[in-house]
Amino acid sequence: MSFPDIAAPLKAKMPELRGRLLANQSLAELTWFRVGGPAQAFFMPESEDDLAYFLGALPADIPVTVVGVGSNLIVRDGGVPGVTIRMGRGFNEATANDETVRAGAAALDKRVAEAAAAAGIGGLEFYFGIPGSIGGALRMNAGANDGETKDVLVSASGVNRKGEKITLDNAGMKFVYRNSGADPSIIFTSALFRGRKTDADAVRKRMAEVQNHRESAQPIREKTGGSTFKNPSGHSAWKLIDAAGCRGLIVGDAQVSEMHCNFLINRGSASAADIEKLGETVRTRVKETSGIDLEWEIKRIGIAAQ
Repeated sequence: MSFPDIAAPLKAKMPELRGRLLANQSLAELTWFRVGGPAQAFFMPESEDDLAYFLGALPADIPVTVVGVGSNLIVRDGGVPGVTIRMGRGFNEATANDETVRAGAAALDKRVAEAAAAAGIGGLEFYFGIPGSIGGALRMNAGANDGETKDVLVSASGVNRKGEKITLDNAGMKFVYRNSGADPSIIFTSALFRGRKTDADAVRKRMAEVQNHRESAQPIREKTGGSTFKNPSGHSAWKLIDAAGCRGLIVGDAQVSEMHCNFLINRGSASAADIEKLGETVRTRVKETSGIDLEWEIKRIGIAAQ
């Protein structure tokens, strides 16, 4: 499937644009599931100023979708209408100073943990076990191993749909479990985190523990999307899924992981529809057996194939 080309007229309207703007760019290879259709227009800004310029000139009726490294994402098979934005190399730095780490939105969570460790800053080790980028961590209040973004964030900067630069403090992010109540139109560009001075060897030891746990308990070598569902209050999603008899369940070429049943796997040729249908089947069975509604943690974007 392909969309009408909106990239060319947008380029003509924005002569000072510096980032890459492409028509009908495939998104499947940008996701860990390796599924999904194209972006109608795909934009990678060169800088925060470039992003602000683009959004300020973008017609208000064109929808905007933001993606990161695709580790917690299903792109539906029909693709994503409007503009899909992904931060590139201009947003992937992570630098430490005293007890703080400043990181671009495209910096991998793991890289932020490593920058903190190199500077002897503790408290950010949990990021070592999260396979995403800082932009997603801000939007989802990403967390693992008894730590989450709200515990360490000082401030976050971004650009809103009008092209205005915005900075929010921790309270302004309105963090809740695995989500943020900040204006959803804000595209985050960078963040400042605060940890605490800690022996560097102790930080690295904790990071190794986090990595060992992931490798022993999660199917990280598979085509997967990380934790599929949020943990309901007082419950573990994987235990509810297991109790509902869904471990190893298959739809098309998508499967509930035998290792950790809150992970879905593309066994090789699954479609996005297979994976989403499998997830909804799991939700139905858990509801039937426990009365609990599982809430998707994986972000799903785009339209179904026609």
